[in-house]
Amino acid sequence: MTATAPAPTKTRRAPVTSDRSSAENRLGLRLVAPAVIVMLLVTAWPMIQALYLSLFQYRLTSPDDKEFVGLGNYVTVLGDGLFWKDTVNTVIIMVVTVAVELVIGFAFAMVMHRVIFARGVVRTSILIPYGIITVVSAFAWQFTFSLTNGWVNSWFAWLPWIAEDTNWFGDHWPAMFAIMVSEIWKTTPFMSLLLLAGLSQVSEDMIEAAKVDGATWWQRLWKVILPNMRAAIMVAVLFRALDAFRIFDNIFVMTRGAQDTESSSFLTYRQVIEQFQLGLGSALSVLLFLTVLLLAFLIVKLFRVDLAQARGEG
Repeated sequence: MTATAPAPTKTRRAPVTSDRSSAENRLGLRLVAPAVIVMLLVTAWPMIQALYLSLFQYRLTSPDDKEFVGLGNYVTVLGDGLFWKDTVNTVIIMVVTVAVELVIGFAFAMVMHRVIFARGVVRTSILIPYGIITVVSAFAWQFTFSLTNGWVNSWFAWLPWIAEDTNWFGDHWPAMFAIMVSEIWKTTPFMSLLLLAGLSQVSEDMIEAAKVDGATWWQRLWKVILPNMRAAIMVAVLFRALDAFRIFDNIFVMTRGAQDTESSSFLTYRQVIEQFQLGLGSALSVLLFLTVLLLAFLIVKLFRVDLAQARGEG
């Protein structure tokens, strides 16, 4: 009877960080440190104050009646159906606008990247909406969808679901559609600008090699261009998703939350500014902050971008 030697165990080697990567990390930390310090100095106290006030039942009209309730405000908020309804509205606006902006923004980025003549004029024209103040653009789109003065009904009356007397702000989904259109129009140029930066990093040699191998335009897009833009797409989606989740201006100007179009930020505004509920409003702001952090974490995990590989080290 012969004894069988145990199979050798495989040990996972820890990833080795190159000198270049370490130097870039140290340089990056030094570059962002001043901005991080300033941001902490500006935002740390309001965040601590909001967290503190969220533990009290505190109404601005009766400041002497401040009562410590612990997590009571959070229980009240999380048990309120209005909070969850507004959260659903916010998620719908975020998902739809970011998805549409990603597609249109990539198309604009391709145009800006490939155009040869009047490149500066084309890029400037595409970026004009992003330079307009959000409140101004929201008022413009409110006028556009107006029942009496807007041009949407008259221009698109040939569509079966649009008539001359369509009241876009008279029902939930038409009002949500108008809000999302105004958001998409305003922020798509920002998305295209970020995607253009990523598109310029894609090697033309790789695209030409794929073309020589007989790859079609769609194959080059899915197999060469998009995989090499993963880091840029993640940054674009991350920035826009976090910004869209905090949408406030468009809703404030266009509907003021009517027809169940409130967002999480607008609900916080109503509690603090209109109803003077500093305790509940602070709890809402803390929950909004934690939700944004969770959203950022999920987006980064979803894309699984290897930054070393994106730099060409992998």
